[in-house]
Amino acid sequence: MKRVLLLLPTTTYRTADFLDAVSGLDVEVVVGSERTPALSGLMEGRALRVDFRRPDAAALAIAGYARERPLDAIVPVDDEATLVAARAAAALGLPHNPVEAVAASKDKERSRECLVAAGLRAPRFTTFRADTDPQQAARAIASGSCGVAFPCVVKPVDLSGSRGVIRADDERSLVSAFARVAALVTSPDVCPPGDRPQRILIEDFIAGGEVALEGLLRAGRLEVLAIFDKPDPLDGPYFEETIYVTPSRLPAETQDEIAREAQAATRALGLTEGPIHAELRLNDAGAWVLEVAARSIGGLCSRTLRFGAGISLEELIVRHAAGIQIPPLERERRAAGVMMLPIAHRGTLREIRGQDDAKRVPGIEGLVITMVPGSELVPLPEGDRYLGFMFARAETPEDVERALREAHAKLETVLERPWATPLAPLREPS
Repeated sequence: MKRVLLLLPTTTYRTADFLDAVSGLDVEVVVGSERTPALSGLMEGRALRVDFRRPDAAALAIAGYARERPLDAIVPVDDEATLVAARAAAALGLPHNPVEAVAASKDKERSRECLVAAGLRAPRFTTFRADTDPQQAARAIASGSCGVAFPCVVKPVDLSGSRGVIRADDERSLVSAFARVAALVTSPDVCPPGDRPQRILIEDFIAGGEVALEGLLRAGRLEVLAIFDKPDPLDGPYFEETIYVTPSRLPAETQDEIAREAQAATRALGLTEGPIHAELRLNDAGAWVLEVAARSIGGLCSRTLRFGAGISLEELIVRHAAGIQIPPLERERRAAGVMMLPIAHRGTLREIRGQDDAKRVPGIEGLVITMVPGSELVPLPEGDRYLGFMFARAETPEDVERALREAHAKLETVLERPWATPLAPLREPS
């Protein structure tokens, strides 16, 4: 029986989906996480403490475990586990992405450098230390000395889910955006005491529609699993994603270009094995690669995807990693979509009303609220969570999108203790 290590950060939404995926496979599962007591009973002692913020130490711990109980595969389920997985797999001689390739995919500055060096379309960019005077950064952009122009986007070099990503249209808004991102990357939950704060990247804002590509790399060759349309415009000042719908409604030639650019980006970064999640922008110049992550889609969004005889994305990932036969990768024919329920206001959650009405909307397949009453809600750009996820299936992408919007309109978020002072907007209302 093959033994598979699942790296499950405590912040992941995906623990249940991955454990469910492996339950039907002939594998022994070991779980690696920051805290093991709760998992130890569940996994009958097959739990390993892993500090994802210390990849070298985590890889050593995994290698030590594997000396007693050899591993056949290491599967990172979320972004923060990918570098640990690459280092540990390299130490154990297991199939893996090169460590430097994973590190580059996680670092937006290094990723941009790789993409530009390969001749791919990517935003012009520059980086600053987090302790840079925001006025100095704004003057540098305004002068054109950095090669970046307004409008631009300010973001940390290593956070995901649009956290800390803010558009700035002029010097004033850039000063405000830079200060907020600097406060975020120096906060204790992002930068533990003793660590060096990550740098802040400023890049050109690329206008156009946005799509996401879900794929699987096998020996460097990209197999496209799905292309998701994002029908809501992502123009800022923040970039909270909401609706994903597949199959894409874009012309076949545009989808082919998206796939080609994503493949080229994986080669530019040096990624060769396992799932990838790519984000691209489309405009008259073509497809622009914004990000390629060495992981699968986040949150609970993978529940929109079913392959072959109904297997999940998680099962497909584990099968690939463990060398278990993979059935045909053709996705089911029906359209599917997910809405990541946005957090609109800051405060303490009391309840979310209208859930039963939302579930009764034709096409709605499921609604999962992931924030419990009493939770402190923090919107983007500082926040890193969603209220939950809503899923729909229908005959056409249009029907899926319509169902999600109709159901979302029936939900009402009730805050018990709204903050008295809302976050200040970065741009004056028109």
